[in-house]
This record gives sequence, structure tokens and C-alpha cells, in this order.
Amino acid sequence: MKAKGTATPEVVVFDLGKVLLDFDYGIATRKLAEQSGVSHDTVRAVIDQSALLYAYETGKMTCGDFYKEVCRDTGFRGDMDVFSASFSDIFTPIEPMIALHDRLRQRHVPTYIFSNTNPIAIAHIRRQFPFFANFDGYILSYEHRSMKPDFVLYEVVEKKTGNSGPQILYIDDRPENIETGKGRGWQVIHHTDPGKTIAKVERLV
Repeated sequence: MKAKGTATPEVVVFDLGKVLLDFDYGIATRKLAEQSGVSHDTVRAVIDQSALLYAYETGKMTCGDFYKEVCRDTGFRGDMDVFSASFSDIFTPIEPMIALHDRLRQRHVPTYIFSNTNPIAIAHIRRQFPFFANFDGYILSYEHRSMKPDFVLYEVVEKKTGNSGPQILYIDDRPENIETGKGRGWQVIHHTDPGKTIAKVERLV
């Protein structure tokens, strides 16, 4: 039931990682380290929340350049295909949130993905997780050379959805990303637990 005095959102915008799909870069570092000349910790420092990953996820380097830089910094010996498989196979579905998205779609509520991510990860997700095809649109950091919480990317969301302010309901696990949306007048949910998020969505939509 919708909460009294709250505008009904026109669209629901989902973050991807830790909201619809869990991920663990530790899986990638273990696989990559097996074919590298350095420790797991060294590999993780190269690929997890690093300056190199930031450049890749903001579209400032190609997949090939990213691969070459990782090879240079870690001594990775596999080819591009092996690297891509090891780097991207880190996701597991968060089933209650995927089911929530399915229910919204059944009710004809427009939904969008809004994610800091990279081309290798998205290619893997498209192959492995059928639910990912069922959104009205995708705002992906590497396609716009910007990363949340940069307000520029939020302007892209508004343009792509055709909505603004309280017409947008935005779900994200990172407080800094939520704050930028809140500052634009969006309705926001700081995602910490599927049950709590689902209850809030069902009150609003």
C-alpha cells in the first residue's frame, strides 16, 4: 500500500552491484593470481576500486588497454579471453530483488539500470543473467565517461527516463550515490537488506 502524502514514482531506477547482483572481487583475484607472478593481495590492489579500474569504468581506456595494464602490473600470462572470464565471473543473483523487479515489470512500471561498471562485466551479465534484458534502459558509467556520484551521470538518468525529482525512485547500496539522487529531489532507498528495500518499494509504488 502506498504511503499517504508521497508522490507515486513514474520509474524505478536500480543500481546493479550489491542490489540485484552480489559480487566478490576476491573470486577474480584468486583466478588471476593463479596465472600471475604476484600475490592475491597485489592482484586485488590492481583491479579492485583502483585508479586503473576507475579509468576503465569511466570509459577512459579500452578493454584491450585495461587487459594490457593488468598484465603489466601483475604478470598475468593468460590471453584476453581467459582474462575476461576470470575478471567477470564474480556475480551471484540476489533473488528477492530480481523477483521484485519482475513484479514491477508485470505491473508495467518502467525500470532502469544505473551502474558504475565496465564492458567486460556487462557482457558477462548479459550472457549469464536473463533478467538483465528486461529493463527499459541502461545508464552505464563507461558509456558516459562519468561515474556515480558525479551529478552529470544523474542528468543522463533524467534525460533517458524523461523524469525528474520525485517521479524517480532510486535504489542504491552506497550512501554517497543516494545523496546525489536525494539532492536532485529523487525518492531514494538506501539498500542494506532485500526485505527492507522490498517493503519500502511496495509502500511507494
